Amino acid sequence: MLPTVVLTLGGVDVVAEVADDVMERAAGLMFRDALEADAGMVFVYPNSRPRSFWMRNTCLPLSIAYLDADGVIVSISDLEPLVEKGVASTAPAQYALEMSRGWYVRKGVSVGARVVGLPPASEH
Repeated sequence: MLPTVVLTLGGVDVVAEVADDVMERAAGLMFRDALEADAGMVFVYPNSRPRSFWMRNTCLPLSIAYLDADGVIVSISDLEPLVEKGVASTAPAQYALEMSRGWYVRKGVSVGARVVGLPPASEH
């Protein structure tokens, strides 16, 4: 298990594992069979640019929020388990936050919301 950080968005605290290097980001939530309630994974990059995620070896139905360098959500998409076609951000992103499918809708979190407590930019 990776180190965790507590993020706040939509008035809810989320415990997110931090994937902040190339290997951790590549592995992501692969081979997991469950996520705790209000838990996810934050992907941290060294810069802000268009991002794309796929679901190779990931059986969990997930939703992903792409965040800019200030922690503002620029897009939210659902990801289909095991689908290898990438789902792109609609704007440059420095962070991505994967949560259980539908979490953002259930919590009333939408594009434009700010995520507080993000770790600093990755060095790699």
